[in-house]
Amino acid sequence: MSDPYSPEGELINIHTAFHAGAYQQVLDFDTSPFSSANALPARILKLRSQIALGQSKAVVSELKGESTPDLIAVRLLAEYEGGKDIVGEAKKLAEKEGQENLTVQLLVGIILAKAGELEEALGVLSKHQGSLDAVALIVQIHLHQNRTDLALKEAQRARKWAQDSLLVNIAESWVGMREGGEKYQSAFYVFEELAQTSQSQSSHSLVAQAVSELHLGRLPEAEAALQQAIAIDGNYADTIANLIVLNTLLGKTEDVEKLKGQLEGVDKEHRALADWAEKRQAFEAAKAKYSPKFEP
Repeated sequence: MSDPYSPEGELINIHTAFHAGAYQQVLDFDTSPFSSANALPARILKLRSQIALGQSKAVVSELKGESTPDLIAVRLLAEYEGGKDIVGEAKKLAEKEGQENLTVQLLVGIILAKAGELEEALGVLSKHQGSLDAVALIVQIHLHQNRTDLALKEAQRARKWAQDSLLVNIAESWVGMREGGEKYQSAFYVFEELAQTSQSQSSHSLVAQAVSELHLGRLPEAEAALQQAIAIDGNYADTIANLIVLNTLLGKTEDVEKLKGQLEGVDKEHRALADWAEKRQAFEAAKAKYSPKFEP
């Protein structure tokens, strides 16, 4: 099955904007000149951008009654993001349409991964035939599993047939951020290009650049990128979370507490808050095992 988002296709610019997290730019993209063959993939990118921007209800409403498997998959993702339990329905769709339909593979894979069914998600995504979107999701899942080795192998395999594709560069950069060392600088170059290009600049891409800067110890540069991200979207949770990290490193305790309150208001279930709470509990449990001894 051919990849509609290949670098040679007319969808490349809207596709790049989507993967850079520039969702509003995707929605604003004029797709009227696109060929009829690309009308559905372009619409799907716009619908997925709406979901990413928190407009799941509008997407569900728009897609009621649609029978096209691709659009059913989008509706299920929107319903899942809206809090509805549709995992069983998503699995049935994958069984029926997931052998050949790339959109079904991708979106059911996302739903299953979000539901914590990582091996099932990998099983669905593994059916792809030359899709860089599927490769990127597989890499993300392996990183979530803390299997950097498998993520690296997946990205390296894609490099052999996709060569210098942007999405392969991004996937390799995700892996490089886990590997560390000189890979931080390589990742920075990729994320910086995304963050400083007009068609792909977004809070998402700026945060990626800032995180690489943090790992490189370039705190002023990281702060500049995060401030740019805040200017674009002051409620983007990942920006706030990384500002907390930055201000912790800078010793700005008051700002840290204020930002934590802000993050809780934006996304009380953000993974950073959950991780900090878990570490706090582990520390308290360890501390409880010891009692201080005072010498007279």
